Amino acid sequence: MNIRKVELADAGQIAEIYNYYIQNTHHTFETDPLSGEEMRKRIVDTIEKYPYLVAEDGGEICGYAYASQFKMRTAYAYAVEVSIYVRNAAKQKGIGTSLYTQMFDDLAETNAHVIIAGIALPNDASVRFHERLGFSKVAHFREVGYKLGRWVDVGYWQMMNRL
Repeated sequence: MNIRKVELADAGQIAEIYNYYIQNTHHTFETDPLSGEEMRKRIVDTIEKYPYLVAEDGGEICGYAYASQFKMRTAYAYAVEVSIYVRNAAKQKGIGTSLYTQMFDDLAETNAHVIIAGIALPNDASVRFHERLGFSKVAHFREVGYKLGRWVDVGYWQMMNRL
């Protein structure tokens, strides 16, 4: 497996991974699948300022992670939110850990002061994953999303960037 910076040609495979989560889980609050072109636009917007990585194995993208500004107001400029998705069939193989390890190294070279991860709940696997990597829970919002016929809570975990 190789961790590398995203390329625009990866957009189709990334959309495929993400669309699984859109259609089958509450892990993202998006409800409509994305085209490869829409994902390409999102990648372009992200890589202007933030790291975006993919895990590739044998020419197939098996996961991706990226950072973005936590909120758009100016004073939030030093807080980044990270997102990570692994192909459903490739979970529990260390892909997420490898992606985040490289992401944290890349973020250490930026002015990011804090790294935030939002998790739609319940999601025990994601909670354990983030806490194992050093995140601590700092917030819990009840029933802020409605997807797949039920209300969904969102928790926020954070860790300080290793500048």
